[in-house]
Amino acid sequence: VARRLSLRKHPECHSMAGGKAIEHLAQTGNREQITLRLPMQRYRNCDFSFSGLQNIVNNTITQKEKEEGIQEGEILSCVKDIAAAVQHAVTVHIMQRTYRAMLFCMKNSILSSKNATLVVSGGVASNQYIQKGLHTLADVNDFAFLCPPPRLCTDNGVMIAWNGIERLRAGLGVLHSTEGIRYQPK
Repeated sequence: VARRLSLRKHPECHSMAGGKAIEHLAQTGNREQITLRLPMQRYRNCDFSFSGLQNIVNNTITQKEKEEGIQEGEILSCVKDIAAAVQHAVTVHIMQRTYRAMLFCMKNSILSSKNATLVVSGGVASNQYIQKGLHTLADVNDFAFLCPPPRLCTDNGVMIAWNGIERLRAGLGVLHSTEGIRYQPK
């Protein structure tokens, strides 16, 4: 979405990563100015998908470009509102699907209701709006909430490396055998 909105050209966002730029602009946007249909509303499962939302957002941006008489790649006057609407739609989608997963785990006794914990990590966890929504979801459902500090939520690679460190510390090892594995340090 950030790429499609050409946020690298936006004066407030030129040095930000896409997700951070969306979050920044959304803070002063009005999400109610743009209506985005939520993805996968017909499916009553725990799956996530953002491809439908991506198509809706692309069509919305194209329509707004025509309305404003600008070319693709130029900054829309409603860019903050689009950012706010997208961030909200993504958050609601994640919250709905996570809630279904929580219910599934409770119904099937996968988690104990006494010490159930929602852990949010990876790049999406650095978005404060999404994090706040998931924290609220956890609180309302009596789940503990854990989220690493934002500096550790920049890349899933960090989360994978962290898992490797924890496995190594626990004596579980990371690989069964290093034979045949080639690597080159940067």
